[in-house]
Amino acid sequence: MPELKISIGGRDFDVACQQGEEHFLRSAAAMLDAEAQVLLGQIGRIPEPRMLLMSGLMLADKAAGIEDQLREAQNRLGELQAKIDELQANPPQVEVPVVPAEVTDTLAEIAARAEALADRVEDEV
Repeated sequence: MPELKISIGGRDFDVACQQGEEHFLRSAAAMLDAEAQVLLGQIGRIPEPRMLLMSGLMLADKAAGIEDQLREAQNRLGELQAKIDELQANPPQVEVPVVPAEVTDTLAEIAARAEALADRVEDEV
């Protein structure tokens, strides 16, 4: 089991972790150290247990806020997925205009007359 030396708030700690988990431990320690540095900058030197407690609480507060945002995003995603499912199940109907039969008949008659006139012009030339 690997042992790492981590630093939080300027204090060193020896911590053991599972093989392959070293990166996660270093990342978590860096997050905790960042919160401890904020405390040290605001308050100055504080006892180790209080520094660790306050840093942990600050991280927990951030995590709770992120969980709230995630829950809201998941709810919104669920709503949008429901709309997509509804649209896929019942696609909107698009009405295509239909040309009335009398207009089609009139256009055909005009075309026939134009062809007849063209034939007459050709015959006279």
